[in-house]
Amino acid sequence: MYNEWDPLEEIIVGTATGARVPRVDRSVYTVEFAGRYDRQDEVPSGLYPDRVIQETEAELQNLCEELEKIGVVVRRPGQRETAAEITTPDWSTDGFHDYCPRDGLLAIGDLVIETPMALRARFLESLAYKDLLLEYFASGARWISAPKPRLLDEMFEPAAPAGERLQNLEPVFDAANIMRVGTDVLYLVSDSGNELGWQWLQAVLGKKYTVHPCRNLYSSTHVDSTVVPLRPGLVLVNPSRVNDDNMPDFLRSWNVLHCPEPVDIGFTGDRPHCSVWIAMNLLMVRPDLAVVDRRQTDLMRLLEKNGIDVLPLQLTHSRTLSGGFHCVTMDVRRSGSLETYQF
Repeated sequence: MYNEWDPLEEIIVGTATGARVPRVDRSVYTVEFAGRYDRQDEVPSGLYPDRVIQETEAELQNLCEELEKIGVVVRRPGQRETAAEITTPDWSTDGFHDYCPRDGLLAIGDLVIETPMALRARFLESLAYKDLLLEYFASGARWISAPKPRLLDEMFEPAAPAGERLQNLEPVFDAANIMRVGTDVLYLVSDSGNELGWQWLQAVLGKKYTVHPCRNLYSSTHVDSTVVPLRPGLVLVNPSRVNDDNMPDFLRSWNVLHCPEPVDIGFTGDRPHCSVWIAMNLLMVRPDLAVVDRRQTDLMRLLEKNGIDVLPLQLTHSRTLSGGFHCVTMDVRRSGSLETYQF
């Protein structure tokens, strides 16, 4: 399990059941809503509408079935109460959802890491995957958890410019800040991943890997709607964020595809939870097959023109729930070996 494109063998697909916006505290407001709402008390919280949850769960089930048809083993999170209170000696909050396993778990080689996520509401999210993690450990995987962050108020500065709101007081990062490219690992420094996070990850992965801290690339949260490696030597980038100055150095020799202008798929509620660029949040099943939102016809044509077939599916509420096909999955096993991709 060394990259984003080798033939997929096993994957975890999230669930929309119980999806909600947690009680808005300093962490949620800073990471998710600062700049979109003027004040913390303006942000609506609670369960997403039933229609959103039911339609999304049906679409996730369809994704599972389509992957199973092509031989991929599909796993799902365990059931838990997302609204349950979470309390530490420093703060209390309630939960978020289990829609995006990509954020809390990172698989590299035979190692599975529970990441130190930026939101207090996600502090115990790994409990939804505990039975799976125990199973993977029993079958030979190495399983570790990053040090649990305290996530004190001082970690979050909502008035700071985007990209500077998550302070550097302890290692904090979401797994979706990371892209695996063989011995090179891209780490986005942003409001969901700080400098100490990449330093901790480099120390854990050791000398076999180089973790590249990417700064001034995308300031908000995750990287998977900004830079998407498709196969060795070919990368899809977001032209509104990536340019000659901030392109990660280890990808400069690759052929670059610029994602076409996305179709705006709309959202439920007063404001979207993410931008239209969730359109490029795709899942590589193998180097010649990608799961892509069926509404993004220009992107599908671009991929097909470059030898990548498309499995067109849909997540109607991806802008509402903030998660496309890469977000809502966590690939556990892919065939292939560790390589360095220099061109």
